[in-house]
Amino acid sequence: MNLITDQWIPVIRQNGQSDCIAPWQIAETENPVIEITAPRPDFQGALYQFLIGLLQTNFAPEDEDQWLEYWEQPPSATVLQASLDKLAPCFELTSEQGPAFLQDFDLPDGEAKPIAALLIEAPGGKTLKDNLDHFIKRGSANQLCPSCAASALFTLQTNAPGGGRGHRAGLRGGGPLTTLVIPKATQTTLWQKLWLNVLNQEDHDSADNVNVSVLPWLGKTRTSEKGQMTMPGDVHPLHAYWGMPRRMRLITTCESAVCDLCGSPADSIFREYCTKNYGTNYDGAWQHPLTPYRHDPKKVNPPLSLKGQQGGLGYRHWLGLALQDETNGDRAAKLVQHYNRDRGRKLADRGGAALWCFGYDMDEKKSMKARCWYETRFPVFYLSEQQQSNLTSWTSELIDAARETVKILRGEVKAAWFRRPEDAKGDMSQIDAQFWQATEAEFFCLLERLAVLPVDTRLVPAEHYVSWLNTLMSKMILVFETATLTATPEDLDLKRIVNAKKAMLGRFRGNKIIKQLKAHANAEEAA
Repeated sequence: MNLITDQWIPVIRQNGQSDCIAPWQIAETENPVIEITAPRPDFQGALYQFLIGLLQTNFAPEDEDQWLEYWEQPPSATVLQASLDKLAPCFELTSEQGPAFLQDFDLPDGEAKPIAALLIEAPGGKTLKDNLDHFIKRGSANQLCPSCAASALFTLQTNAPGGGRGHRAGLRGGGPLTTLVIPKATQTTLWQKLWLNVLNQEDHDSADNVNVSVLPWLGKTRTSEKGQMTMPGDVHPLHAYWGMPRRMRLITTCESAVCDLCGSPADSIFREYCTKNYGTNYDGAWQHPLTPYRHDPKKVNPPLSLKGQQGGLGYRHWLGLALQDETNGDRAAKLVQHYNRDRGRKLADRGGAALWCFGYDMDEKKSMKARCWYETRFPVFYLSEQQQSNLTSWTSELIDAARETVKILRGEVKAAWFRRPEDAKGDMSQIDAQFWQATEAEFFCLLERLAVLPVDTRLVPAEHYVSWLNTLMSKMILVFETATLTATPEDLDLKRIVNAKKAMLGRFRGNKIIKQLKAHANAEEAA
């Protein structure tokens, strides 16, 4: 299968018809493609990134004027096909001699593994040997069709966690977050959703010649047996879209079968692949254009990609994903920054956009095993430089106050539960999660109101501060009472619960950051 010329990407068209398309068909205007319909959410995110990577590599607009021209009217499918066809020789899924998509150019010898091991959440070799696959069972994907094999291959290479000795993590580190800007208007095509995430050539280097520096599977793998590193300056900037940390080669079985993931029949099937350790070891200040990063304020250490984390994605992460969080150095992806700075202005009267954030939560303490796949959508705004500065400052105050509140809540729930809370061990993350979830809707309602304040606004209207303080207190009490009063009566220690609640309210009212928020509200009322 050729990933440029063959029809392999599952989609739905405007009239509700399911279809499989070749990449160039995203530009078709008659009954256009509306959305990708991958069989798994991680494949969905991977296929978006695959198509964005193709456009960025071989069809990036020269400048913002050309970008806008193609946003309003996509290129003809014939024009896009002619452009992408130039890449066709580089995108064969299998090849006995020559390059194969995201696979080692000349794998000398390696270990055969079942095809299910391409799936990030699949149990590893030791887990299977010790018969510990209790929750994610072996044998759930014994055979994959070419479409699902290609999706699984890209998903693993772009999200790859460390996989044991010499099995390298991805270019962005294991389990990176990806943030895409998606139009909010309901009648948008897949073309527009993808095109909104393609940078101009003047903002991102283009390649006159697509070679091994861009697509690493076109030549000998940059291996790392002796600790060799691959730094950003060693390859073309477009390489970021096509990172290939793992050495692999698919093994084709030429027989008709049904895919275990998508349920589609296929004339050839994949049940195994061959792999070898010591693939490309990415190091240095890599910054993928679709990923947010945490920056060292002292500029000593390179930026670190933000990752999925236990408890999911919520409004406490919004500032670092959508703008910039000065508290911890989190900064929005390059593409999101471009939308904030310029492109959002063109969509302001077209319904605006949302930020689609997704990625794996990998457990660093357990050999980077996948705990969960998270995805969510956040609001994103086009704002002037001064408005961005204002909103960053205001939301920092609101989120900091929420972080202080959840610390107080967690501590006093523990005090209500245990006679000696300082000695009690256990995971209290469910209390945090309940609080963040309980306050999220109010935060985003408030955020929408703050984002439309005039540019010369310096003080947030007092009612907004008062509203947020009331939300924090009421939800803190709600979560506390839910956590502490749901046991059977004989198990309740009401005196301890009452004392803990009293202490919680006292700590909340006396907290320095909460008092600062109250002072802002009072100052605005006085003004």
